[in-house]
Amino acid sequence: MSADLHRPACWHTASFGASPDTSPMELSTLGEHLGRCRGTHARWFALRCGVESVHGFVASRMVTTLVIVTLLLVVASLAS
Repeated sequence: MSADLHRPACWHTASFGASPDTSPMELSTLGEHLGRCRGTHARWFALRCGVESVHGFVASRMVTTLVIVTLLLVVASLAS
């Protein structure tokens, strides 16, 4: 294998001599797309944020969480 790992990254554009800025039509289309995506995924995003915050809480208190879960399981098994 003779891959050149130290080759700099290349960036190519296709502006064809025009300004490389985005056009108003492209920005409008992108805004519509983001609006639709945000609307359809809003509930899942909220759920994901909640799960991530619970995960952060539990991960930072792993031993305490394991002790509480074990105690709850013991109490539930004794109550049945």
